[in-house]
Amino acid sequence: MSRRGWALFLTMSVIWGIPYLLIKVAVGEVSPVMVVFARCVVGAAILLPWTVATGQLRPALRHWRALLLFTVLEMAGPWLLLSYAEQSLSSSLTGLLVATVPFVAALAGWLAGEEERLTPVRLLGMGIGVVGIAVLLGLDVGGAQLLPLLAVALTVVGYATGPLVVSRSLPEVSGVAASSIALFVTAVAYAPFALPQLDRAAAASAPALLSLGALGAVCTALALALFFSLIREVGPQRALVITFVNPAVAVLLGVALLDEPFTLGIAVGLPLVLVGCVLATRRSPVRTQPSELCEVDSAVP
Repeated sequence: MSRRGWALFLTMSVIWGIPYLLIKVAVGEVSPVMVVFARCVVGAAILLPWTVATGQLRPALRHWRALLLFTVLEMAGPWLLLSYAEQSLSSSLTGLLVATVPFVAALAGWLAGEEERLTPVRLLGMGIGVVGIAVLLGLDVGGAQLLPLLAVALTVVGYATGPLVVSRSLPEVSGVAASSIALFVTAVAYAPFALPQLDRAAAASAPALLSLGALGAVCTALALALFFSLIREVGPQRALVITFVNPAVAVLLGVALLDEPFTLGIAVGLPLVLVGCVLATRRSPVRTQPSELCEVDSAVP
């Protein structure tokens, strides 16, 4: 990998490891609905003008049904569920549980007939991943409520199945175009619930407001643009490896900046989940290259 490739890779590993920290800070003062609304407004304000200027808006809107489903699975649903879950779960634990997305995506792709057969190595990876999840659930979340855990589980399912919609129904739509439309639609959908809360949000502390802005500008708009550059530099398969680095960044940031405990469950479960995901998503050398957007959106936190 070139120096530029390594620089992009390391940058993206950090950028998509910090949303859990920012969400945790934001939901301490504003509602989950406002977190999603603010993130989408900022992201759409940056990406949508680019989509319009390049003439990609109208061609993308021809696939509005698939785009709507993609929006629900990748942004409108998961971002609200994550914000709700982090009202009670730590950012490090949430990030680590979401790290199972590649594992679930491999299983969903196989069930949908779009993945290679489940080889012994991939089955072993799934088994290791299940053990890692069991360790986390058994050692770290004994006092946690069921609903936040269910919210994270639904988030994982959304992130894992959204790319299937892309690969089947949106192969000709660019990643930035689909993302900008999804951000705009989500912002419009949440507006009736978020706008009455603007006064409360405006009174939030500087860290909370900065977290909202960073979620939209850095972790959404900038991150997508950089990730496309990374794909062009190193290819989609290598680029997706950041998925395995993000949770480690989320754990380290939570422990270092939010004083979240580095528990026994994280110490044991983190390596197991990451190894399981790597093995479960291992592909043979000869395969059909997936669509660019499929690779991108399966990694978006």
